[in-house]
Amino acid sequence: MTRATTVRAVLAAAVLLVSVLITLTMSPRLGLDLQGGTRMVLQAKDSDTAKADRESTDRTLEVLRQRIDSLGVAEPTLTRSGEDRIIVELPDVQDPRKAAEVIGRTAQLSFHAVRGPGTEESAEKENGTKNGAGKEKDAGEAKDAGEAKDAGKDKKDGPTLRDEQGRALDLGPVRLTGAGVKDATAEFDAQQGAGWTVSLDFHKQAGRDWTRLTGEAACSPEGDERRRVAIVLDQQIISSPQVSPSVACNVGLPSGSTQITGSFGADEARELALLIKGGALPLPVEIVEQRTVGPTLGAAAIDASARAALIGAAATALFITIVYRLFGALAAVALAAYGLISYAALVALGVTLTLPGLAGFVLAIGMAVDANVLVFERAREEHALHPGRTLRSSLTAGFRGAWSAVADSNVTTLIAAGLLFFLGSGPVKGFGVTLAIGVLASMFSALVIARALTEIATGSRFVNDYRGVNGIGIPGRVRTWLTRRDPRLMKSPRRWLTVSAVLVAVAVLGIVVRGVNLGVEFTGGRLVEYSTSRPVDVERARTLLAGAGFGDAEVTTAGAGDLSVRTAGLDNDEEHALRAALAKEGGETTKVRDELIGPSLGDELRRNALIALGIAVLVQLAYLAVRFRWTFALGSVAALVHDVIILVGAFAWLGRTVDGIFLAALLTVIGYSVNDSVVVFDRVREIWAKARRTPLSVVADRAVVQTIPRTVNTGMGALFILVALAVLGGDSLADFALALLIGICVGTYSSVLTAVPAALVLERSSKAPPPARKRSPGRRSGAKKPQRDPYDNGARV
Repeated sequence: MTRATTVRAVLAAAVLLVSVLITLTMSPRLGLDLQGGTRMVLQAKDSDTAKADRESTDRTLEVLRQRIDSLGVAEPTLTRSGEDRIIVELPDVQDPRKAAEVIGRTAQLSFHAVRGPGTEESAEKENGTKNGAGKEKDAGEAKDAGEAKDAGKDKKDGPTLRDEQGRALDLGPVRLTGAGVKDATAEFDAQQGAGWTVSLDFHKQAGRDWTRLTGEAACSPEGDERRRVAIVLDQQIISSPQVSPSVACNVGLPSGSTQITGSFGADEARELALLIKGGALPLPVEIVEQRTVGPTLGAAAIDASARAALIGAAATALFITIVYRLFGALAAVALAAYGLISYAALVALGVTLTLPGLAGFVLAIGMAVDANVLVFERAREEHALHPGRTLRSSLTAGFRGAWSAVADSNVTTLIAAGLLFFLGSGPVKGFGVTLAIGVLASMFSALVIARALTEIATGSRFVNDYRGVNGIGIPGRVRTWLTRRDPRLMKSPRRWLTVSAVLVAVAVLGIVVRGVNLGVEFTGGRLVEYSTSRPVDVERARTLLAGAGFGDAEVTTAGAGDLSVRTAGLDNDEEHALRAALAKEGGETTKVRDELIGPSLGDELRRNALIALGIAVLVQLAYLAVRFRWTFALGSVAALVHDVIILVGAFAWLGRTVDGIFLAALLTVIGYSVNDSVVVFDRVREIWAKARRTPLSVVADRAVVQTIPRTVNTGMGALFILVALAVLGGDSLADFALALLIGICVGTYSSVLTAVPAALVLERSSKAPPPARKRSPGRRSGAKKPQRDPYDNGARV
């Protein structure tokens, strides 16, 4: 064993040992789509006193954290996203109504003087305005809650609202906001027999304003409505206490000695204190996204993905063992090591494992064989060209010759993963992280672990003597058949471009005629999936929902007898009523999945998806233009645009949903397509540099014939995994696996029969000379020749 092999073996053993230790001692961090629970995205809005920037959003987050803690949710997570968004994750919360109620009532708290009794007509008008705004907020169309308050400030009198007993009160303008509240606590007053009370404490200036407000109210006679002070939250009076008779006119209550008394219970007093204290938010917020996943769906997804991973990985390992014999079996061992290393990396880095991320982890197992296939195919070529070489020399030449293609193909996949992370949303980010970790781990497993194992194997005489055992001593059947037939695929490149144009036209026709079925994530609205104890057909479900006032709801089947209901706008109370309507016919009705996306966020996600696709094309074009000729770069980009259009068109014809998970699959297909094109063009560049006078079409034919075995074998490795995901992954992963299956098949075709013909046509108008041949280090111009001994005449025996 050489020193380099020893170093690789020791490094591989150390990494595997650490990975085993991490796997045994640490647990993965599951996302809510696997664990079950509710996820909300809150959008902070500018108010009259504060701008929605990083600092004020952080202060809002801390107040919300206190509110969430009061709900008793185990291990809630609140994080800021960007400048003005807050992500709230509530594990195991299946009915988010209470959480949404507490979080939703986060507009600024305000204190008003009471002008007197209000009219029923005015109260009804204000109540209708408030309810309409609330529904719009739940649908993502709410305007800034502070606008109503600002309008009240501009008026001489404030709004007319109902008090706790339902009586209408005319209120004055805002005299004090919740930002002035320092603290509010629920206390039990046993000494004076007042029972549960709420004590208020204000900041310095706010305390003076409070004293002035209560002093003015104290000038009205006892029992008069004008002696009351109204505390308003989200256009709703949460408390309107009378100022005590002991308080003199224009004297008022000092900040630290203010108590709200009444016939409170312990829970009522604590909730009022929480509302007053928690209502003191620097910024109003609105719920722009809400997702709820049942625990059974997450557990089923984990089980299905685990089965798909085991079966797909076993099929992939068996395939490469059959194709590459002993070296294929060693690559399968390295593949198992890859799975262990990438899983340990995910756990050690604290990456939240989401459903798309789990699918990405499974998919990366199939794609991890790519580097091994590239090396083994190149080693087969070297061994066939130089039969006198030792097996070790051919293997070393294979690693050296394949390095350029391995590096370029993995960089293009990393670009796709980076775009998923930076431009994706929610669980899609997890897919980007998982894919990036998978790419790095696969390179380590192929270039370190697999190389160490195969180099150790080449030291065996048995492996060297029996060419049929090692896997690279004899060419594969596909390569032998192609070499014997010597097809001239690139003799007429326009023929293949015509076929590609027809496929694109069919896809565009599907997009125009059938339309793209955008998911709730891109259109806004709400999508809820229910499981019923008794079967309910779709038509009966539509009738039940129409009778309950949900005539515009779209009802479809989902999974094994489940029902999927999609509406343009549905708040949490309406969702509860919808579920009750289904329960009349279906018995016990369980919510399996729930997604609510506000229209503003839907527009943003749709815009970001288009931006992500545009950036993906431009970044890949820029990278390829640097690494290759501009004609090769444009050919590759033409192929990936061809793949994107066909994949979207296929989903349009099939009526499948295009959502964030589809976007993740689409960007992955872009990386895969460019990956395949890079391998082909890398070989074209190499052959053309060695035979600069040979026509480019002949060079392209040779390159295609030499790289087809790699393309087919790599595609088969990924297809085994994807078929397993499509069949065993359940409904949650079916569309994802289908998109990748279509994309990889189309990408395999286009990398050979679209990218290369396009480059050949473009080369006809290019005046750039053929690429220069790479010189070996010992033959560089200017390199000094070794000095020969003057007594040596150069003769050798």
